[in-house]
Amino acid sequence: MQNQGYIMIMLVLLMTIMSIGLMVAVPVWQTQIQREKEEELIFRGKQYVEAIRIYQLKNPGRFPKTLEELAEKKYVRRLYRDPMAPDGKWNIILHQEGGGRMLQPRPAPQPRARGAAGERRPAGQPQAFSPQRILVAPMDALPSVQNPQILGVVSSSTKKSIKVYNDQTTYDKWLFFYGQDPNNLPEISYFGQASRLP
Repeated sequence: MQNQGYIMIMLVLLMTIMSIGLMVAVPVWQTQIQREKEEELIFRGKQYVEAIRIYQLKNPGRFPKTLEELAEKKYVRRLYRDPMAPDGKWNIILHQEGGGRMLQPRPAPQPRARGAAGERRPAGQPQAFSPQRILVAPMDALPSVQNPQILGVVSSSTKKSIKVYNDQTTYDKWLFFYGQDPNNLPEISYFGQASRLP
């Protein structure tokens, strides 16, 4: 009878230790999963930016009207879902008319006299796009936007991030768009709201 009492105490003690271990392990596991999703968000966002860059190179002055167009024309391997949103739907970053400009290439430098090694100064930089105003819209609102020109994507999740990305701490502020300069963000408008500066 006494042995059975010891066994019961040992079982209760073992279950308590296991419960404490699970209480410690679950938050660590959830944090690790969130970190992996954040890395996937960055990867997928950059895949769309690269696809739009290539699209723009092959179609100067034009941007895709849908993400599906990028997949159909093989600019992106497949349509990636937003890893942070439960429904997987992105918010789309659109170019606003009159809100972007092509940066002119720097003039090519005149060749200098060649030195002993025969060196020359490098040529100017290629032309690049720099949006001044962008519109962030839910994917479902895309049909109601006249002449949509997609520049990129942003997560629709407003959840606080673990990682700080471009000085932003919520996923809906992690912007991925063609022509992006993290040090000089454009004016941002949200679909159905007035525009604002970041």
